[in-house]
Amino acid sequence: MTNSELLRQVRVLDPVSDSDRLADVLIADGVIKAVETEMADVPAETTVRDCQGLILGPGLVDLYSHSGEPGFEERETLDSLTSSAAAGGFTRLALLPDTMPPIDNPGGLAMLRQKLLGINGKTASLPPRPAAPLLFHFWGAITQDIAGQQMTELAELAAAGVVGFADGRPLSNLGMLRRVLEYLRPLNQPVALWACSQQLQGNGVMREGSASLRFGLPGNPAIAESAALAALLEVVEAIATPVHIMRVSTRRGVELLQDAKARGLPITASTTWMHLLLNTEAVGSYEPNLRLEPPLGTPRDQQALLEAVKSGVIEAIAIDHTPYTYEEKTVAFAEAPPGVIGLELALPLLWENLVTPGKWSAVTLWRCLSTNPAQCLQTKPGAIAPGEPAELTLFDPQATWRVDRQSLNSLSVNTPWLGKQLTGRVLKTWCER
Repeated sequence: MTNSELLRQVRVLDPVSDSDRLADVLIADGVIKAVETEMADVPAETTVRDCQGLILGPGLVDLYSHSGEPGFEERETLDSLTSSAAAGGFTRLALLPDTMPPIDNPGGLAMLRQKLLGINGKTASLPPRPAAPLLFHFWGAITQDIAGQQMTELAELAAAGVVGFADGRPLSNLGMLRRVLEYLRPLNQPVALWACSQQLQGNGVMREGSASLRFGLPGNPAIAESAALAALLEVVEAIATPVHIMRVSTRRGVELLQDAKARGLPITASTTWMHLLLNTEAVGSYEPNLRLEPPLGTPRDQQALLEAVKSGVIEAIAIDHTPYTYEEKTVAFAEAPPGVIGLELALPLLWENLVTPGKWSAVTLWRCLSTNPAQCLQTKPGAIAPGEPAELTLFDPQATWRVDRQSLNSLSVNTPWLGKQLTGRVLKTWCER
């Protein structure tokens, strides 16, 4: 029996065709059958949904986030992560390899896939369950135990099916970085690197500047990013292996990227959603959930990041979902482990703060959360056109909800928006790839 549904007069955002329009969208058996201004001939036994005021876009894609399972199941399980991602509008999720044990060999990857079998009895490349469709991608570790000392068997991991390579931690040994890029070049897979000098960072817990002095917190200087990024870009230029730059957080970092792209370096870049929404002034609350790595930037950093994403200097917005238990995060700001959850919060907060006031177009935001991250992963982006698989997100920008343990699907609640009311919520996702 055909499973057919019609979304009547939904606002369709399609970054692939750079379009924003009202249309009727017919979906049947996991495929987009029609996208028309107004569909008069509706197939029999089709479920019709009035979607006036609702947004339909390609499923969101997260470039890098963290899983608690295996090793830290009290923070997040693959099951809760799946539900959280789908509730936030994500249909693809790329996980960093810092599980326990890490994904630094084909066996670690196989174990994660076996755990996904336990969720739904299917392979990791298929939707885990009908209620929460999601495609998992896995980054393979660049170094053994993610320790930055010895390379993993990169070719073996590539053959096992990792989406690309990333430690998710700074790789400070430039000699090793050079060898890594030389080895990876013929594999033609993404490699994601975080530019951060841990020597310059020291014990800093927020961005160094007048705010860190006022708040009495150890400062992490902007040159911890820019010095490491400048060195990284020099190596990339010499080796010519395409690289994705993770977690850009400073104005100077943006300038270095802009210059490198003007010189034709094969790079893409991302920043996180938190660095677009907040800056160092927010740290004055001493809210431990604002302890991040890299730290929140100055207002000038934040403005530079917003302009860079809007102009395309930075292609993608990453969530970097990092769950911690209540006990782990309920400590003094300087002692808190860095990171926050975000899969269920990013779209509504970015929409409310950037699209609603007219700072960004709706298509710009959706492109940076969906098609551009997919391209950074070297995967085909979703498109809203007849014959395409239904990989879609339906979003209500007017729905209001309260962020609390009952409304969140994540096992962890480490977010500064806990207890706050948000506007905008995902209603449904489709994932049929």
